[in-house]
Amino acid sequence: MESVVEYIFFHANKQPDKLCLVDQYGEISYGNFKNKIITTLLKLKEVGINKGDRVIVEAEHSITYLALEAAVQLLGGIFVPIENNCASTKMNTFVQRAEADLIVTIRPIQTSIKALLFKDFSDLVSEHSNNIQLSFPKSDDISEMLFSTGTTGKEKGIVMTHGADIALAENVITGVEMEHDNVEIIPSPLNHSHGLRRYYANMVCGGTVVLIADIINTDAFFEYMDKYKVNAMDIVPAALTIFLRMSEGRLADYQDTIRYIQLGAAPLPESDQEELCRLLPKSRLYNFYGSTESGCIAIYNFNRPNTKKKCIGRPTCNAIIRIIDENNNEVPRGKTGLLSCCGTMNMQGYWKDEEETSKVLRDGVVYNSDEAYIDVDGDIILLGRKGDIINVGGKKVSPEEVEEAAREMPAIKDSACIPLADATVGQVPKLFVVLQQGVTTNEVDIKSFLQSVLEPYKVPRFIEFVDSIPRTFNGKIKRKELLELHKEF
Repeated sequence: MESVVEYIFFHANKQPDKLCLVDQYGEISYGNFKNKIITTLLKLKEVGINKGDRVIVEAEHSITYLALEAAVQLLGGIFVPIENNCASTKMNTFVQRAEADLIVTIRPIQTSIKALLFKDFSDLVSEHSNNIQLSFPKSDDISEMLFSTGTTGKEKGIVMTHGADIALAENVITGVEMEHDNVEIIPSPLNHSHGLRRYYANMVCGGTVVLIADIINTDAFFEYMDKYKVNAMDIVPAALTIFLRMSEGRLADYQDTIRYIQLGAAPLPESDQEELCRLLPKSRLYNFYGSTESGCIAIYNFNRPNTKKKCIGRPTCNAIIRIIDENNNEVPRGKTGLLSCCGTMNMQGYWKDEEETSKVLRDGVVYNSDEAYIDVDGDIILLGRKGDIINVGGKKVSPEEVEEAAREMPAIKDSACIPLADATVGQVPKLFVVLQQGVTTNEVDIKSFLQSVLEPYKVPRFIEFVDSIPRTFNGKIKRKELLELHKEF
């Protein structure tokens, strides 16, 4: 099979009564989901959607949203998900950049192209699909355009194929050892690659996905866990931090039923990692490494003895990872270089932007700016983004290590570390600090604490107190904004 939607129809024909999806409005079997996709497809055909058309859809944690995706792709169209509740001006920017033919939104907007509302699809009466002739997408057809939300620069339209989506699903399925009776709860946003690709994996495997948008309502979360006998979970680190605080240890009640939790999209704070291991000592706890451009390419189960810090494990089944120098030559084991990856899961490129594509993708290989090395056991140790690593007189300092150490100080709620130029040693660390509410401390106390847990050259030379740390939706620090903030300081 060559597409996720073809797998959905395969399972619908093989096990039509099996539970496929759950959302806040109800639940649907594979057979009924297939019929809903067909009905949605017919509505899209009415408004003139054809092969190659770009359809922008405002993301929602709903069955209707995922039926829209499958229907667009079944018509040969390109699915373009965008975040929900974004401003109309931003929506129209996406319309222009994707050269969209249709936009589907939760609420009415003023736009220059055809527009429909979610209710135009959610109220449709499902039609039986036996007499409808369908042609499934080919593996090299474009499936979607994902707008990245990186820490620097403007968002880019990342073009993926159906074959890449299948390869990404296989990376997840084999990585977490997914079984056919999987029931996975996904609170991650469905306009971003992380949540979408976990959904794809379950659809390829024939599992069940429980969609929930609000992790703050922990009572509702655990009601879903109980009602649908959830045995797997996907969550991004920023959401996990909130969930652990709000749920007050209740996750431990599920230590015998949760097979695995998969995380990714941003670094996982060490304190949250330790707490998760304490609550779920029997579960497999996976940290995935990847990007929107190349997906889940490395995986590491950190719930085991002698866990390695900053380890992202080993390549997933469809990924070939090489650590290279600046001349694209592979470096020896143990030596630091830049991480590159090739495989069938890589993007096709950035939408109509050959210049930017050539900087990242060459001859099927995605090159990124993350520095890493392979240790004696064959595990990949991730040091951080090249521009973020701080070079103090030839000694490398990972900003994440400094931030982790700072968060161990009770007075500190959040922190972020950046490099500053220094005439003597080249660069020195600077730390931005957010204090816990109602707590006071000073630069001397913070430095004294950090000196007790870090090597001298890693202790920040400068400390600045701020109200908040700028982050992306999934918790990545926007270091470029902090560098600009320093210039204004």
